[in-house]
Amino acid sequence: MKYLPIRLSIFVLVLAIAGTTVFARATSAEATRPNIVVFLVDDMGVMDTSLPFLTDAQGQPQRYPLNDFYRTPNMEKLAATGIRFSNFYAMSVCSPTRASIMTGQNAARHHTTQWISPEQNNRGKFGPPDWNWEGLREDSVTLPRILQSAGYRTIHVGKGHFGPFNKAGADPANLGFDVNIAGRAIGVPGSYSGRLNYGNGIGKRKGKDRAVPHLEKYHGTDMHLTDALTLEAESQIDEAVSSDTPFFLYLAHYAVHSPHQSDPRFADHYVDSGQSQRVQNFATLVEGMDKSLGDLLAYIRERGIGENTLILFLGDNGTDAPIGHEHAVACAAPLRGKKGSHYEGGVRVPFVAAWATPKTENSAQQTLSIPAGAIQSQMGNVCDLLPTIVELTGAPVPNDHVVDGTSLTKLLAGEADAEHSSDFLMHFPHEHRTNYYTSLRSGDWKVIHHDFPGEDSGKLRYQLFNLASDPFEQTNLAENHPDVLKRMMLQLTNHLEQHNAQYIMLDSRPTPPQLPSGN
Repeated sequence: MKYLPIRLSIFVLVLAIAGTTVFARATSAEATRPNIVVFLVDDMGVMDTSLPFLTDAQGQPQRYPLNDFYRTPNMEKLAATGIRFSNFYAMSVCSPTRASIMTGQNAARHHTTQWISPEQNNRGKFGPPDWNWEGLREDSVTLPRILQSAGYRTIHVGKGHFGPFNKAGADPANLGFDVNIAGRAIGVPGSYSGRLNYGNGIGKRKGKDRAVPHLEKYHGTDMHLTDALTLEAESQIDEAVSSDTPFFLYLAHYAVHSPHQSDPRFADHYVDSGQSQRVQNFATLVEGMDKSLGDLLAYIRERGIGENTLILFLGDNGTDAPIGHEHAVACAAPLRGKKGSHYEGGVRVPFVAAWATPKTENSAQQTLSIPAGAIQSQMGNVCDLLPTIVELTGAPVPNDHVVDGTSLTKLLAGEADAEHSSDFLMHFPHEHRTNYYTSLRSGDWKVIHHDFPGEDSGKLRYQLFNLASDPFEQTNLAENHPDVLKRMMLQLTNHLEQHNAQYIMLDSRPTPPQLPSGN
């Protein structure tokens, strides 16, 4: 099925009807197309912040102990001027999410269903042999390429992880970015320390090349990797502003991914927390990331472009905080699970959208008015970013490119959107923390199918949860509600078929999920 979710804004339609070239350079700041910043944090789950995303029965933010442990004041300030989503989803590991942001497609469709090991194919024993380990290609339809064709300066700063070594996706410059700083095939930095040259020239991490490129000017200094990336992003913004060109900045921090090395600037904040040293180190990386957000916002405002710059802040998968087991209620408490897991702690991520400088008179903000301090309870997911951004910028998507996401503009305005999907499919036919599974959330219900029932599922093939009555996934309802299980599994298999999904290989043949017996 092909989805064309682009709703051009009224002013773009008027320009087109008048015969005016939509992508001509604007003659005034008020008429300029919006700048877009995607601020992506690695391994940051929905609970790794002092900003509460979970809500009570009345839809009001509800604090939990982890919200009182982490310090993210700039996230709080951003949310106070914009809208946060209490139900926003990403894939459970990083490369699938990053490809989904770039293409607007679910991982089941673009087939990068596992994180990409830079050196060798990591499909797993039973994984699809032709899964998309190569990742994004030079001919892939990508968000930066779409925006580039519409006259945007496209800037990549930070982690890439779009493809393995010696493939096109290893260099974001091959994917539609005019500029690539610090992005390559790696998903893990060799070091966060400038003193250690971010992993350059100090030997290989665990025998593998994980050096962060293009940051030689900071080598031998005390500059933390997170700050170095922020400064480089600001420099690129300068160039775009100087050339009077709208920009798309994809700032993808390596933080807060392992190695969980302490950011010494914030270490004192956690010494009396009662948490282990590893957890304290993780928290310092979170706080350093939040400082980057504050610094970037301040810089954008100082440059006088805040009114026309939209910030989209999110994480790429569930938390990887070094607390507890990946299937327990621990590191994402009260949610169950963590990165790599099929539970909510593995796929729920923070998402905040705001104009850097709110101003209702600004023409772009009149096209998309974001209410201050709002909470959106309707679901969104990473596939929705591309259709949202192309709608706001008027950039054209090729007619033959299938987009699974739908625009978030109504939801960003604080409205309900009956046409926006309430489904989220997570397909993982590989080995990781949780092996070989598919999950589907549809409204309040969530079903999980395990290709190989194991310890993480209680050795059950099916798990069924009602997230309205059981948001923390404690009671498996598969046996008590066989009718719902049947309906949800039919939806799940239909989604996989519509996405042309790949399946595990048993006896040299693809094996789709099994429907409940008797159905």
